[in-house]
Amino acid sequence: MFYRIVTSVVAAVLSGMLTAAQADESVTLRLKWFHQAQFAGFYVAKEKDFYKSVGLNLDIQPGGPDFPAVQMVAGGNEQFGVTGADQILVARGKGVPVVALAVLYRKNPFVLFALKSTGIDAPAQFRGRKIGLKVGGNEELIYRAILSKAGVSAQDLSEIPVKFDMTPLLTGQVDVWPGYVINEVITAREKGFDVNIIWPANYGINLYADTLFTTEKMLSEKPDVVRHFVAATLKGWNYAVAHAEEAAELTVKSAPKLSYAHELAMMKESIGLLQPDGLPIGSMQAAQWAAMQDMLLKGGFLKTPLELNKAYTTRFLGP
Repeated sequence: MFYRIVTSVVAAVLSGMLTAAQADESVTLRLKWFHQAQFAGFYVAKEKDFYKSVGLNLDIQPGGPDFPAVQMVAGGNEQFGVTGADQILVARGKGVPVVALAVLYRKNPFVLFALKSTGIDAPAQFRGRKIGLKVGGNEELIYRAILSKAGVSAQDLSEIPVKFDMTPLLTGQVDVWPGYVINEVITAREKGFDVNIIWPANYGINLYADTLFTTEKMLSEKPDVVRHFVAATLKGWNYAVAHAEEAAELTVKSAPKLSYAHELAMMKESIGLLQPDGLPIGSMQAAQWAAMQDMLLKGGFLKTPLELNKAYTTRFLGP
């Protein structure tokens, strides 16, 4: 009798341990780009066990040209991703069932910039100049919208297709460069070049940038996982904003080849873009989604209007 009781107790303990061991749900996050402080909030949330505390075991994977977040998540093997809000709308226009959960960079870090020595500080001065252009995607969309707002024709300047190496700008082969104020602008300054920055927002252009998303299937089948993931993520981002130095340290810990000084500068530059209007990180507004859709329609990136209430949800942003 005693043996049976002990055996039952041991079995119950082992069963409980097995259940606990299986409690954490493994999920994957596909970033928009390579590891850097642009994604510091995720590293913070993972290192601080914010995900673990809500039963999630998170694997963070870098993005980039070979691993586009929308395609990777839509493929079904990964659960969450980060991409530009415009890419979510473009994907839905093609029938891809992705849904935005929270906007991280509500002010877009994409800018056009020129070396201060050129004197270029406004689109009107692009005439007769060589302008670097990243073809396709939101960089080209924003660039062409700026030209339109400023009344400058593409025929009045020379467009030079560029990629990521800024040497053409620094050597004077290109006069204006498309890049991120939290990255390429910092790099130019680190190399000793002062720059003039042209902000799209000053011309009424603001596409939500880094946006957290998932699939309709995840929302339908695992809403609690989504809720916990969003809550832990936003907790991580709020911590990163309040502790920029530590956030940069944890970024470098996640990718040791990075420079702490550069990542700290990126983190500090990001804070005003994460919270440009005093609203909580993650917030998004219907009017802004509608404005982005209008831009995409006018730019030819969308053929017909979407049901925007299906493209994003705010249900996971509350307490």
